[in-house]
Amino acid sequence: MSKLSEDDIEKRLLQFPDWEYYDDAIHAEFEFENFKDCFSAMSRIAFECEALNHHPNWFNVYNILTISLSTHDANGVTSRDFKLAEAIEAIVEPDEE
Repeated sequence: MSKLSEDDIEKRLLQFPDWEYYDDAIHAEFEFENFKDCFSAMSRIAFECEALNHHPNWFNVYNILTISLSTHDANGVTSRDFKLAEAIEAIVEPDEE
């Protein structure tokens, strides 16, 4: 998997308004109602990570989840990171029906 150019990353980020690119990774922070809801989302994200065999750097304090994605083998951001970001978005911000 090859590392995306900064231009490609910025273009793809237009679809992910909660995410930012810096330090060779894409980053987002999500706030939940409480710790239980945050941990529940983390558990669902963990299953997606395993399915994609791609794991984030993440940090949790009470109801805040901070996530950083980069592909370590490529030393930067790849399409794999955006695939996981898309799955994360579907979990933390499901479409209203």
